[in-house]
Amino acid sequence: MDTPDKTALVAQIVSAFASRPDATVEAIVALTTRLTLELADAPPDAPPPAALHAAVASGLTPESALRRDKIFCLCCGKGFQMLKRHLGAEHGMTESEYRQKFGLADDYPLVAPGYSERKANYARSVGFGKYSRQPSDAE
Repeated sequence: MDTPDKTALVAQIVSAFASRPDATVEAIVALTTRLTLELADAPPDAPPPAALHAAVASGLTPESALRRDKIFCLCCGKGFQMLKRHLGAEHGMTESEYRQKFGLADDYPLVAPGYSERKANYARSVGFGKYSRQPSDAE
């Protein structure tokens, strides 16, 4: 693939991503940079790497897929509060397979941070997370 084809491919991918209503300027710049670097390092006859396939399919990078109240699937680009059920039902993947496919760290969240925080606050408000047992008299 020569340089004009690579540039056209990057432009096509980035324009598709930019047409999304939730695309931010930072995410567009990050995607452009990442795609350009990925394609520059690839030998002319090499197939695109898996991470590039992900960016092509969903138009998202792992950094831009994580929002406060939503996390977007890197496979299809749909947004959810939790990805685990979606991954199994729609893509037949486990959490670890998903992380491995896209080269994500083991601690990469699959739950939107805002949702996780709301659930934790609710659990604390109803008394979970407190150890209030009395010592037993049977010694």
